[in-house]
Amino acid sequence: MDNIKVAIWGFGAMGSGIAKVLLNKRGVDITGVCDIHPERVGKSIFNVLGMERGEKKDVVIMPNIEDVVNGKNCDICVIATDSFTKKAFPKIKYIVQQGVNVVSTAEEMSYPKAQEPELAREMDELAKKHGVSILGTGINPGLMMDLLAICLSGCMTDVESVTCKRVNSLSPFGPAVMEEQGVGLSVDSFMKGVDDGSLAGHVGFAESVGMIAEALGWNVERFEQQMKPIVTSVDRKSPYGFAAAGDVAGVNMTGQGYVEGKVRIDMYHPQQIEPEMEGTHTGDYITLKGTPEVNMAIKPEVDGGIGTIAMCVNMIPHVINARPGLKTMLDLPVPRAIMGDFRDYLEEN
Repeated sequence: MDNIKVAIWGFGAMGSGIAKVLLNKRGVDITGVCDIHPERVGKSIFNVLGMERGEKKDVVIMPNIEDVVNGKNCDICVIATDSFTKKAFPKIKYIVQQGVNVVSTAEEMSYPKAQEPELAREMDELAKKHGVSILGTGINPGLMMDLLAICLSGCMTDVESVTCKRVNSLSPFGPAVMEEQGVGLSVDSFMKGVDDGSLAGHVGFAESVGMIAEALGWNVERFEQQMKPIVTSVDRKSPYGFAAAGDVAGVNMTGQGYVEGKVRIDMYHPQQIEPEMEGTHTGDYITLKGTPEVNMAIKPEVDGGIGTIAMCVNMIPHVINARPGLKTMLDLPVPRAIMGDFRDYLEEN
């Protein structure tokens, strides 16, 4: 059996990280990479990654996707470029029309019908027409604040409420994330950014709430989310961010899903640079009220970057195996680390 052929669209932190992992796996080859960054275009992925090529075929980064994916020259394309379904859609559409499966890192693509039901319907129809599958996944949304809670509910006979909390550090992230989260801003500037929509905060609460509700058979009547500044009382400095005492070190995102007039799904996601400087320790926490009550704590937090890379890589054979259509993590096998040959996970047609 031939190796699984993978193309990658976007070679920033996520795309290059996915490539690095794939190059160390068995039964899978990278057939092409598309990226428009001038410092990467035209270079070998091995040079960009700082890896020895060995006996592997060289792959040169191309600026045009038509030179990377055209017809069924690969089995699956990992698209690591966007956070929002509307922005990811044209890319996904092109890949699907080539008869190629898709894994997307876009947070909203984890459960796109939460906010883009029409686009979700169109993607599902397109995928079925061309005989391929589409999946959006990552660490969050995709696992820590949705799928993991859903899995834990399997040992319960009755669920009254679901609370997911992820406390994480923004310190490892680059300048773009610092800007999106408002790190270093005054409180007034932060609030203006919330009002005009220029601060992104966490993307994915609506999707996580929708996924949990579908899994449990709940109908979410109303979804709300809030975004508040985390103000530091001491100067904090990370590799790419700085917040003076009295300014914003991060953002506290909260969200609620209402079922039968009550908050049944509660989400908490404070994220900031250097949280330990004021006694905050990272972690992932899930509480399921019901019969029996289930409590989970993982300390420190599961690394978001590596976790998203791993989720995308480990779901590749399951997306290829899936029936054609738009999928979520609810539709596919439980994610697991693939330490053997990727081809062993493929089902015979």
